[in-house]
Amino acid sequence: MAQLFALIFAYLFLSLAIIGVFIPGLPTVPFLLLTAWFAAKGSKKLHRWLYAHPRLGKLLIDWEQQQAISRASKMIAVSMLIVSWIVMFYRLDNIWLLAGCAALFVIIAIFLVTRSEPKKEN
Repeated sequence: MAQLFALIFAYLFLSLAIIGVFIPGLPTVPFLLLTAWFAAKGSKKLHRWLYAHPRLGKLLIDWEQQQAISRASKMIAVSMLIVSWIVMFYRLDNIWLLAGCAALFVIIAIFLVTRSEPKKEN
């Protein structure tokens, strides 16, 4: 039963990660990390597929081995945070919600930019 729930959550988080690629404000990498964690417990096949994927695999391996995020990923993530906040600024009237989101986005951006970049292997 636990394996079934892990598999369901793995696919749920994978779906959210894929949606996050296209929708500003919805994070991709945290959902991808959750997908990998649940896939390891629910489906070895899905877990292997994630790590062998040409785009997703490198992100997961860099994070797992070095807790590192590539410069390109950082730039995209921070850019999407900025775009998301700008969209919210024009769509929301609640100043407290905007301030709260700004604070959260700044914390996330600081976390991202302070992570090391992956070291190249020889």
